[in-house]
Amino acid sequence: MTYSFRDMVGKLRQQGHIEDIEKPVDIRHIAALVDKSEKALVFHNVNDYSMPVVSGIANGRERIGAAFDCAYSEVYKRLDAGLSNPIEPETINGGPVRDVVLTGDDVDLFELPVPLFSIHDGGPMITVGVTIAKTEDGSLNAGIYRFLVREKNLTGIDIVTPNDLQRLALAAFRKGEALPITINLGTHLAVNIGATYRAPLGLSELSIAGGMAGKAIRLTPGETSDVPCIADAEIVLEAEILPTGWTKPEGRFGEFTRLMGGLHWNPHVRVKAISMRKDAMYYALHMPWEVILPGAPNREAAVRRAFKLANLDLVDVNITPGGSCYFHAVVSIRKRPGDAKHAIMAALIASDIKHVVVVDEDIDVFNGTDVEWALATRVQADRDIVTIPDLRAKPLDPSLRIRPGITPVTTKCGIDATIPDDLPRERFERIEYAYADELDLSDYLGAAKGASTPTVDINVGDLAKRVNATLEKEPVYFAALSEMFEEEGFKALSRALGVLHSEGALWQDDKGRLCLAGSEFAAEPPPSI
Repeated sequence: MTYSFRDMVGKLRQQGHIEDIEKPVDIRHIAALVDKSEKALVFHNVNDYSMPVVSGIANGRERIGAAFDCAYSEVYKRLDAGLSNPIEPETINGGPVRDVVLTGDDVDLFELPVPLFSIHDGGPMITVGVTIAKTEDGSLNAGIYRFLVREKNLTGIDIVTPNDLQRLALAAFRKGEALPITINLGTHLAVNIGATYRAPLGLSELSIAGGMAGKAIRLTPGETSDVPCIADAEIVLEAEILPTGWTKPEGRFGEFTRLMGGLHWNPHVRVKAISMRKDAMYYALHMPWEVILPGAPNREAAVRRAFKLANLDLVDVNITPGGSCYFHAVVSIRKRPGDAKHAIMAALIASDIKHVVVVDEDIDVFNGTDVEWALATRVQADRDIVTIPDLRAKPLDPSLRIRPGITPVTTKCGIDATIPDDLPRERFERIEYAYADELDLSDYLGAAKGASTPTVDINVGDLAKRVNATLEKEPVYFAALSEMFEEEGFKALSRALGVLHSEGALWQDDKGRLCLAGSEFAAEPPPSI
């Protein structure tokens, strides 16, 4: 099996994750329809266009997992495999993307069904261009960028964020040269996720994608460029970033933050050739969720690797959708003294995470109510909130204060929501209902099938003596006593304890267990009483 967009679409269709739309549709309506759908959509009849449009492939966690034949919660393991065992791409001569090749005046971007997404967008925007460029040493750099369609063979490219492609474009610009690139549209999620990972120095994003797929990503030489393209892509634009500099405004566009971004000053891209499959599909990555959800495994893998290096016992991690699967992490650990603050530091440097909450292993990191409960009951602000100023920022963070000519920085924050080491653990014991694991409500629903259990005639004074003898040995919770004396019945036990209480014999230990007054177990009153 090839790891291609086409194979992925076919697999998702077989598993019921895709809805095929055969009726005519206005291209302006695509984004709203995808947003309303519980499945990915394939539009086969887009007015004025001959090419079908696919959107929403990665709008749901279940779909992302299905693309990798695993649960979404396991996708980070595929990425971790790509990082640990990368597979370099292989070059072939040809491939499906070379079925149709257009050059010269035949290059016409307006024939591609590029939808409009938001009412505030600056125009049709190509949203998932896996862009390949050659570095100074001839190795390949890959990343995903968006391109505003300006003319039939001209786009802008959004590289306002400092990254490798921006650095390469700036180096070419200073020489007055264009930077050759290929823009690959319609690639498997392994390629998309690998291309967006902040790869360590010396590690190619395409080799990470190969490691995720378990086989090499196939490349093929360009028609007009020495930069290769992905042989199994749906469409490839062979292009060059022009040495115009950052001189033209571009945007606005809906960002992964779920907010409208501002104008960006971006360079232009000249498209010299278009190659495609003979029955190509156009992939319109739907903003913001098709960016947000596939991005979570990237940051989860980074956090897990950082915790491993820091020798922290990580239980689970949630890169939260509420934080755009980018800014927020909730991590649970098996804590040793000092580990919580250490975990905060590890998570904040693992990726561009802005806020992290560290919780104990009893907290479900995917349950917002559980996490909030930990914040409410285990945090003292002066002791447990850590802030670190002047760190690298994501420019799309709308809360940043932007000053002309100054690269923005951010303040990161960590919250230690673990149980403090110096406080008694019994303060934090959760409510556990008696017999919760044994009872099934359905056994008690419907018409009564018999009379209630008759009351047993019990000598309460004798029972009080037996309970007293039990409590001489060790403190016991009431629930445990009720099991020890189950045959005598709950009411009789309560009466027996009442006898002991009236005699002044009954007391409790520091944990609230029943014991005898004056015994070694009995709790001492606080000094203020």
